[in-house]
Amino acid sequence: MDTTTRAAKIPSFQQTEINWDNLDKTKLYVVGAGMFSGVTVALYPVSVVKTRMQVASGDALRRNALATFKNILKVDGVPGLYRGFPTVIIGAVPTRIIFLTALETTKAASLKLVEPFKLSEPVRAAFANGLAGLSASTCSQAIFVPIDVISQKLMVQGYSGHARYKGGIDVARKVIEADGIRGLYRGFGLSVMTYAPSSAVWWASYGSSQRIIWSALGRWQNEEEAPSQLKIVGVQASGGIIAGAVTSFVTTPIDTIKTRLQVMDNENKPKASQVVKRLIAEDGWKGLYRGLGPRFFSSSAWGTSMIVCYEYLSMFRLPLSSVYLCSWFLDHGINELTSISGGIYIQLMQVNLHTQIVRIWSSVYIASFRSISISNPLPL
Repeated sequence: MDTTTRAAKIPSFQQTEINWDNLDKTKLYVVGAGMFSGVTVALYPVSVVKTRMQVASGDALRRNALATFKNILKVDGVPGLYRGFPTVIIGAVPTRIIFLTALETTKAASLKLVEPFKLSEPVRAAFANGLAGLSASTCSQAIFVPIDVISQKLMVQGYSGHARYKGGIDVARKVIEADGIRGLYRGFGLSVMTYAPSSAVWWASYGSSQRIIWSALGRWQNEEEAPSQLKIVGVQASGGIIAGAVTSFVTTPIDTIKTRLQVMDNENKPKASQVVKRLIAEDGWKGLYRGLGPRFFSSSAWGTSMIVCYEYLSMFRLPLSSVYLCSWFLDHGINELTSISGGIYIQLMQVNLHTQIVRIWSSVYIASFRSISISNPLPL
């Protein structure tokens, strides 16, 4: 087998990357907002569990993720898994618009920047995706941090001595009364230090691992034509899982410190160094990795789900048959995820509410997009 044939089997960077110039931005933001909201509904309980683990004290220190999950259901029921959710979902739309715009425009510019250097595709992908993730996360922090502060206070209210609130507006009012507007930006520096590097690491790991996987597939398989859409999404999902693992390990310590600072009562304003000392005193160095399991799951699942949804959105400029194929894949994939996650929750506490909501979201948006496609046929 000659090298020319082998090279043809490995899809190019352009074949497997989503091209910002080819996306319909209106549909991306309108339909995408609903799809990403559905993913947020499904994964929000994991964020609540992670946050509870990070601020735990006393006997709660010994609880793992499953025990924390059961305790929330026992004390607060299903609503306890969605504390702060309305605040998050309202803030998610503008945050996501800023994030996606900065992400794709920066990635396109970065690829052009490194083109003259003749770098290998994994290196190019890591650089472009990493810089794009860093830029996108930094730009979106202005909206994200106040939302994060409010939602996390709601997540832990009444837990380990934390104050209780009537809702997101009540949290914002009390924080502003006690500490001014800057109270809503408590931990802003740490948030940028958490999410900007986290986003950079995630996208860099995702981009480079995806290219490595494609290289491996090119050596193992005998296909010379362009890869199918299902295969592309499969490789992207695998890259998302790898990226989630790398990101969680690298950034969980600073995320734990940030969360602790943001949920402190207004009269208690420790420095980051004091938070670190207390965590180590309570639980040793492993205290910095509280919530690692839920953070890994959330990072991997969110990233993978986002990539699947994003790939689906990228089909807006492809032939109608390809759009239907991707619609089928998304619908089928969510059905499988619903089955799996529903089974887990049934084994735990007979709860699968959030998966049912995801099913509704996916059905509505797939149906609405199909109607858009039929009334406005896409160019062949």
